Amino acid sequence: MQVVVVGSGAREHALAWRIAQSPALAELHAAPGNPGIAEIGHCHPVRAEDSDGVLSLAQTLGADLVVVGPEGPLVAGLADVLRRNGIAVFGPSAAAAQIEGSKSFAKDVLQSAGVPTAQTLAVARAPCVVKADGLASGKGVFVCHTNEQVEDALRAVRVFGGDFVIEELLEGDEVSLFAISDGARLVTLGAAQDFKRIDDGDEGPNTGGMGAFSPVPGAVDELVERIHLPVIEELARRGTPFVGCLFAGLMLTPDGPKALEFNARFGDPETQVLMPRVEGDLLELLVAAAHGDLAGASVTMSGEAAVTVVLAGPDYPARSDYAGAPIGGLAEAAATGALVFHGGTAVRDGGVVTNGGRILSVTATSSTVPAARDRAYAALDLISFDGARFRRDIAAGVGSGRSSQHEG
Repeated sequence: MQVVVVGSGAREHALAWRIAQSPALAELHAAPGNPGIAEIGHCHPVRAEDSDGVLSLAQTLGADLVVVGPEGPLVAGLADVLRRNGIAVFGPSAAAAQIEGSKSFAKDVLQSAGVPTAQTLAVARAPCVVKADGLASGKGVFVCHTNEQVEDALRAVRVFGGDFVIEELLEGDEVSLFAISDGARLVTLGAAQDFKRIDDGDEGPNTGGMGAFSPVPGAVDELVERIHLPVIEELARRGTPFVGCLFAGLMLTPDGPKALEFNARFGDPETQVLMPRVEGDLLELLVAAAHGDLAGASVTMSGEAAVTVVLAGPDYPARSDYAGAPIGGLAEAAATGALVFHGGTAVRDGGVVTNGGRILSVTATSSTVPAARDRAYAALDLISFDGARFRRDIAAGVGSGRSSQHEG
């Protein structure tokens, strides 16, 4: 099969890495990809947001499947363009992707589906959560414990334009839960817990994600039945069936699990911890979903644990354009057995340099989360670039009851 992965981040690198292990794969392509993906496939200078360019590339290659990674192109309708032209695509339509593209739309779907969620508030008063209504790359959520923080949040959320949503502040452990859908059926992919704040101790502003671990204790299949399935059924009832990866951000509260939000694609950095745990042929599963035929399909997650730590640029998340700093130690880190997924990198003068906000994701596996964590940090410590920023406490307090609400 000819497969095109759309996107250029560490999530897409992790997906490409797993897809490349399929015996059904003939060639792997990426639009635009990154230096890590270029080591296992062919990268093409086509932006993920360029629907016509992606379509032309898929047609030229005779692509059997296009896998769309980022949320932006999905909300903009890339999957619709491809499907209208006879290209099989793993990713929802623009209408279905509104489950992520609009917080207010998602709220309406959740209420209609009877899925428990955070209560919407009419007035912004602490404690509360302020969310940008549209896409914000994980940075449009502001958790407010004081009225001063509320004022700051209301000023900050206007930067993203459009409307915003005010919700009650929920407390508990946050879990990212993933399922593959063909529009009617679901296959549970697994769960992870990510770390959204930039600094140790869950301090500082929200980011796209600074690390994650998997597995997360709990009845994952039962949660998918309670949370994901009603949403899939509601979207189908509305005439907008969801085909792709449905990612729920949940808060495990004392009153039971509540949905904080839904995303219309694989998570980042959660994909980087889930892909090493996937056993069997992921490509086969994605193809079955794209063709609306998950009947009888399943996926097995290994018993091993995985931990991912993200290396970011010095000014992230305020800036995501840290470019040109040479990166050393990539081969040495990989030699430890860790996986180094490229997120914001480029090649200059034959060497890999920084080119973004979240530069690399270092993932390691082992029999337990603490052991995987040790391996991930041992590999990460071999990598260097000027201004590298990362958290030292990823997965350090597994089971300790974090409550860094909401991805955004």
